[in-house]
Amino acid sequence: MTKKILTVDDSRTMRDMLKHALCDAGYEVVQAEDGVEGLEALEREGADVVITDINMPRLDGFGLIEGIRANPVYRGLPILVLTTESSGEKKVRAKEAGATGWIIKPFDPIKLIDVVRRVSG
Repeated sequence: MTKKILTVDDSRTMRDMLKHALCDAGYEVVQAEDGVEGLEALEREGADVVITDINMPRLDGFGLIEGIRANPVYRGLPILVLTTESSGEKKVRAKEAGATGWIIKPFDPIKLIDVVRRVSG
């Protein structure tokens, strides 16, 4: 069965790069432009892994992670943060919100797929 990855990023270029890398690795990809759309897409389509940016309009990545974790159905869902942010403070905040891992942009597609495979079982 094909695993489904939800990518949430306000950058069209980044969404396209993620989709290309993930589809090439055999994943199904659902995309959203911000945290609000991300929560809606997750409810509508489900996902095996979520990859989210931090800095987005309407609802940022921290809010998205908290929104996902607030639903008991998604307590164990792996959430990877993919961002240009590298401050320890933001990493701690993401982890406290419930993030599973942290990847710095620009990403290496091979390393990204490796991390997705590790967290998705």
